[in-house]
Amino acid sequence: MTPAQRSVRALLLLAGLLLSGAAWCDPLQDALAHATTDDFSPVLRTFLLLSALSLLPLMVIALTSFTRIVVVLSLMRSALGLQQTPPNSVLLTLALFLTLFTMNPVFQAAKQSGLDPYLRHEMPADTAAAKAFEPFKLFMVKQTREDDLLAVMRMAKLPPPKSVDDIGVLQLVPAFMLSELRTAFQIGFVIFLPFLLIDLVVAAILMALGMIMLPPTTISLPLKILLFLLINGWTLLAQALLSGYHT
Repeated sequence: MTPAQRSVRALLLLAGLLLSGAAWCDPLQDALAHATTDDFSPVLRTFLLLSALSLLPLMVIALTSFTRIVVVLSLMRSALGLQQTPPNSVLLTLALFLTLFTMNPVFQAAKQSGLDPYLRHEMPADTAAAKAFEPFKLFMVKQTREDDLLAVMRMAKLPPPKSVDDIGVLQLVPAFMLSELRTAFQIGFVIFLPFLLIDLVVAAILMALGMIMLPPTTISLPLKILLFLLINGWTLLAQALLSGYHT
C-alpha cells in the first residue's frame, strides 16, 4: 500500500468516527466502508475523501475541547473591552493548538486502538472506527454533566442510561457541547469580575472628580491591559484551561 493510499484510508476511517454511532447515516457509513476496501473507482474514492474532509471542522467542534477554549478566549477579549484585538484568526489558531495539547492523549489512544490495527489489516473499517471512537466517547462522558445528559435523553424521549455503553452518539454529543458551553460561561463570569471592578472604580473616581463627560473606558482600558500584562494573563488562562481537562 502506497503512502497516498494509507492517507486516504486513514482519512476515510476518521470520517467513520463521527458516523459510527449514528443510525441516520448508515448509507454514508456503508459507502465509506466499501471505499476503504478499494471496491470503488479512484474518482469516487476521491469524492468520498473530500466529503470526509468536510466533516473535520464539525468533528473538532463537537468531539474535542475546542468549544470551551474558543469561547473562553472570546470572553477574555470581551472582558478586556477589546473588540477586534486579538483578531479572530489569532484566537482560533491559539484555541486549535491548545485543543491539540488537550486532546493528544485521546488522539494517541484512538490511534493505537483503531487506526493502527486497521492500517495493519487486522480489523475491518467499521470495527476500527468503533474502536477509535471509544477514547473520544470516554473523554466526552467524563466532561459531560449528568443533568445535561439526562436533559438530552428526555428531549430524545429515551430512558436514562444505565452505563456508558447505553449512551448513543446522537445524545452524547449535544450533552457534551451543552456542558462545555456551561463551563465556558462559568469561567467567563469569573474572568469578568476583576475587570468589572476596575470599570466601577474608575467610573466612581471620575464621577467624584466631576469629569462626567470623559468616558470611563478611556481610563479603564489601559489599566485593564496593564493588569493583564502584569499577571501574564494569556499564559495563566491557557494553563487553567489545560489543567481543567487533566484533573
